[in-house]
Amino acid sequence: MKKTWRWFGRNDTITLDMLRQIGVEGVVTALHAIPNGEIWPLEAIQEHKKYIEFFGLRWSVVESLPVSEAIKYGGPERDRLIENYKISLENLGKAGIRTVCYNFMPVIDWIRTDLLYKLPDGTSTLYFDKIRFAYFDCYILEREGAEKEYTAEEMAQVRILAGTITQEEKDQLVDTIIVKTQGFINGNIKEGDLNPVAIFNRLLAQYKGIDRDQLRENLIYFLSAIMPVCDQWNINMCIHPDDPPYQVLGLPRIMTGDEDIRYILESVDNPHNGITFCAGSLSAGLTNEVTQLAEKYARRTHFVHLRSTNATADGNFMEASHLEGRGHLIELIRIFEKENPGLPMRVDHGKLMLDDAGKGYNPGYSFHGRMFALAQVEGMMAVIKDEILHGKCK
Repeated sequence: MKKTWRWFGRNDTITLDMLRQIGVEGVVTALHAIPNGEIWPLEAIQEHKKYIEFFGLRWSVVESLPVSEAIKYGGPERDRLIENYKISLENLGKAGIRTVCYNFMPVIDWIRTDLLYKLPDGTSTLYFDKIRFAYFDCYILEREGAEKEYTAEEMAQVRILAGTITQEEKDQLVDTIIVKTQGFINGNIKEGDLNPVAIFNRLLAQYKGIDRDQLRENLIYFLSAIMPVCDQWNINMCIHPDDPPYQVLGLPRIMTGDEDIRYILESVDNPHNGITFCAGSLSAGLTNEVTQLAEKYARRTHFVHLRSTNATADGNFMEASHLEGRGHLIELIRIFEKENPGLPMRVDHGKLMLDDAGKGYNPGYSFHGRMFALAQVEGMMAVIKDEILHGKCK
């Protein structure tokens, strides 16, 4: 597997020289300054690529070329936005960049309720608390019918929380769920936006009447439109699983596990239509057996995110050590090295540790935390490489 690292461009305080020193081989990045839906110019792509190559690295994966909301919900401007997307893909192809990671999650990308959950060793990590999320949904968003999507026991806990939560905690929930985790990844809401709750509710309203079947149709429409460009320029599209992998906020989620993956791959049965195998996102769903999914879909995987989670029956989950949790990363590495060797891989959602705090890193994208995780994963990769070399790999 190729060791890659998500890098947020020249404004990233983690420099390419730092990445070269810790053994990173490829960069996962995007043209973050270009608004969603606009064309990525060939010149801008080439300039970004040239800068990366100056440091002895390569631009391995685009993460991401964002899919505009109107493509997802099927708005009147959908076809124009898809044409722009096709031109951007063609320009990436001309520049020799062949892998694009994207998602089809409506409105909101990955969701956590706590970005600094303290661990016993003094480090901190990302955490999802279902009750606090339900409070946000029912009492802050005041989404119509939200209470019906939670159990009576869960709503009883939400009402207890409503009697004790402070205004500071409410503001923190808003900042965490719809600003901090979204704004740095071409999100719909960014730091400094006034009244993010109102903006978010307007975005949710765009999906009124859009169910799983319709969202699936819209995804297939999009993929069918772009596959000729992918065929021409040998570009692999790899859809990222939903995070968490189940329905939230009344929004359909269509990349949650085995049945969804099979549907997407069979509906557009083209080798350039593949997946990003994110072990963290998939392992947050208790019904997902991650190693089985890897065995089943390794040949249609174009990119791997190696992280792991611990999930509990009450709906809560948190990032686990890269050596532990439901992701079973060492088994995943064995599977991918055997079935589809040479895939780009990046570690994901490292802990906040040592002097990472106060550096302004994007949530989940600390330097020392990810460097530590990369060392753990590199050790696993070395063991498996030795197993393969000596014929011991299962």
